[in-house]
Amino acid sequence: MKIAVAAMGKTVAGHFGHCENFIFFDTSDGKITAVNSVPNPGHRPGFLPNFLADNGAQVIIAGGMGGGAVDIFNERGVEVIIGIQGDAQAAVEKYLRGELVSTGSICHNHEHADECGEHEA
Repeated sequence: MKIAVAAMGKTVAGHFGHCENFIFFDTSDGKITAVNSVPNPGHRPGFLPNFLADNGAQVIIAGGMGGGAVDIFNERGVEVIIGIQGDAQAAVEKYLRGELVSTGSICHNHEHADECGEHEA
C-alpha cells in the first residue's frame, strides 16, 4: 500500500493544497518499506488529488483539506485522513497500527488556510 502525506518538510501540513511536499510511504505487512518526498507540483483545483492517485496513493494524510479535494479522492478510491498533526512518519506508523483517526473536518475558507485543522466541520 502507498500512503501519501501532505507535509511541510517532515511534518504533516496544516492544509493539503498549500504543503511544501508530499511524502510517499510504501508499506507492506504493516511496515514502511520505502520513503520518497516530492515537491508540491502546484495547487490548482482538482489537480493534486488526481496527481497523488495517479502516483499510486491509496491513502492521503493531511491536517486540513477542502471538500472538492475530498470528493475527488473519494471518486478515485483514496482513503482521506484529515485533522492530523505532527511528524509525518509517526502518523503513518499510527495508521498502520490502526490508531490514526480522521477528524473528518473539512476546510471551507481558503483565505485562512493557516487555520485549517483547528476548526470543526
